[in-house]
Amino acid sequence: MDAGGETAAPATGAETLGSLGETAVLGRIFPRLPDAASALLGPGDDAAVVAAPDGRFVVTTDTLVHGPDFRLAWSSAFQLGWKAAATNLADVAAMGARPTALVVALVAPASTPAVWLEQLADGLREACAALAPGCGVVGGDLSVSDTLTIAVTAFGELEGRAPVLRSRARPGDLVAVCGELGLAGEGIALLFARAVDDAGAPDAARAAALRPAFDRVLDAQLAPAPPIASGVAAALAGATAMLDVSDGLALDARRIAEASGVAVDLDAAAVGSRMALTGGEDHALLATFPAGAALPSGFRVIGRVRAGAPAVLVDGRAFDARGGWDPYADWDGRVG
Repeated sequence: MDAGGETAAPATGAETLGSLGETAVLGRIFPRLPDAASALLGPGDDAAVVAAPDGRFVVTTDTLVHGPDFRLAWSSAFQLGWKAAATNLADVAAMGARPTALVVALVAPASTPAVWLEQLADGLREACAALAPGCGVVGGDLSVSDTLTIAVTAFGELEGRAPVLRSRARPGDLVAVCGELGLAGEGIALLFARAVDDAGAPDAARAAALRPAFDRVLDAQLAPAPPIASGVAAALAGATAMLDVSDGLALDARRIAEASGVAVDLDAAAVGSRMALTGGEDHALLATFPAGAALPSGFRVIGRVRAGAPAVLVDGRAFDARGGWDPYADWDGRVG
């Protein structure tokens, strides 16, 4: 199923979360959620039971809050469900693990239409099916608040491998990326430039009018499709360090540099643009590999690891690695 499509405000309907109540709402959404192949016990009890065959599991969590993380005028419920899954799956993949299960908590106004929540569940299901087959939702929570919030915890299986950390890049390693860089940043810049009303508030009609001319950059922002399977492929190919490019290539490359005590020297021509360096929410996989390693399909070389104080360089020159998304530095308090 296409992860894009027109953006819209929450769907309207006579039945709301408040009018139905928690039990009825759960009865609506459970059948729409994906099953997890690794689940020994799924939704219905106080907690789920998920298999961990090698005795370990990878776990990560991420929260999407209306205002700083998304705008309902720009994102459909389906897109939000997709993005909530995709961003967490990418973090599991960045450890070299295979995603196995999600736990999803939703905090929403009581007036939220029930059909909107069903569409959110559809997005979660389709993202798991497309990006991480076999991964599913094993539980979660519902609560009420004026601020719509989606929190996802994701689990992954290492299948006997060591996790790929940020801290093991070594001088001489290749720096490579799998996935698009800069498109998500272009998408959010486009929305703020051309999909707001005269008062600067997000405008659904103006966002819809940007399609289909800008489908590619809008989908990269609103419903990203990270290369999830490439995380395991990178681990098998001997990746020495890896992370999910969520906050911008330069900022995330600096995280590898600082964790590993090295300099990361990026090739400007291979990276391609300033937006590729500083735009956030790409959810590509940034990895380092030993020199001479055969890179997995989809990875392309964009630089080298150098000896020296932790830093990000571009063509050998120091680059200010600020940029990307910092919720505390960048959030201005407006919701719209």
